[in-house]
Amino acid sequence: MTTLPDIAFDAIPRAALPALLRRMPKAELHLHIEGSLEPELIFALAQQHGVALPYADVEALRRAYAFTDLQSFLDIYYAGASVLLQAADFEAMAMAYFERAAADNVRHAELFFDPQTHTERGVPVSTVIEGLSGAVARAKQELGVSASLILCFLRHLDEASAFATLEAALPFRQHFIGVGLDSSERGNPPEKFARVYARCRELGLHLVAHAGEEGPPAYIETALDVLKVERIDHGVRCVDDPALVQRLAREQVPLTVCPLSNVKLCVFDALDKHNLKALLDAGLKVTINSDDPAYFGGYVNANYTETFAALPALTARDAYLLARNSFEASFAGDADKAVWIAELDAVFREAAARA
Repeated sequence: MTTLPDIAFDAIPRAALPALLRRMPKAELHLHIEGSLEPELIFALAQQHGVALPYADVEALRRAYAFTDLQSFLDIYYAGASVLLQAADFEAMAMAYFERAAADNVRHAELFFDPQTHTERGVPVSTVIEGLSGAVARAKQELGVSASLILCFLRHLDEASAFATLEAALPFRQHFIGVGLDSSERGNPPEKFARVYARCRELGLHLVAHAGEEGPPAYIETALDVLKVERIDHGVRCVDDPALVQRLAREQVPLTVCPLSNVKLCVFDALDKHNLKALLDAGLKVTINSDDPAYFGGYVNANYTETFAALPALTARDAYLLARNSFEASFAGDADKAVWIAELDAVFREAAARA
């Protein structure tokens, strides 16, 4: 459990929280880079490459973002990704995200990318990684944003496809730090990928997986016990199993929660029904992230500010803990974490002193 610094959190009025949430340094640990592809860039790349889209214009595409579940989102997500053909496209997409992240005071981001989304269209893994790794280097140099890449397997495909993707990516191993598991959760339990995760563990890669968004709490347990993951992406359905909640709190397994996404995909009926506060109060290591912000209505600061507005029980202490958790749960080095946490402490001490 995190030991909090000697800061007068209770002195910070709730009215000061929106500005504080925006100003505080933070990490983002659950961001699908293809999900940051804004409609304007989709149409620009489609025109550049002569790709026909099933939407008349940007606004028609935005109007299609009325999702009923995860699959209805994925259908549009994959259509949008069809305009990504060259390394420069991937670099442009990632740089657009990094510019928004820098404006949101994100100090470190760990970006998911889906090679299979592109290799199935004939785009080589090398093209994908070349473009994204180029943006990672530029983000550090031009924006001061630290970033890493996490290669994700599409769970609706079979494990043989995941193995093939891993092997194709290994020549570029220096450009990604870990692997994840995303796409349709229903009917695709984590154990489906047990062998490929065992291989990734042998390679020294960090391991994460989506679990407990639409899938049951049992998927969270299997991700931990079979895949041996270090973080759970989403995990909000853990509350359906009190013993699992106790385990997650005891072991301090990070959960990368995405509030606006959860509402957009009908995991919760409305933001004021979200269980984020309950997760925090149970002692879980929760973080706030944006998931697929181009589709779900907000980047990371919007997720913070809108969630705090919808859940009045959230406090300045909770805000600090969420940001602190994001740094501690990251795969960054200890020295970098210490610098960012010291900056976070200074921001909250200043806010308390002003109160």
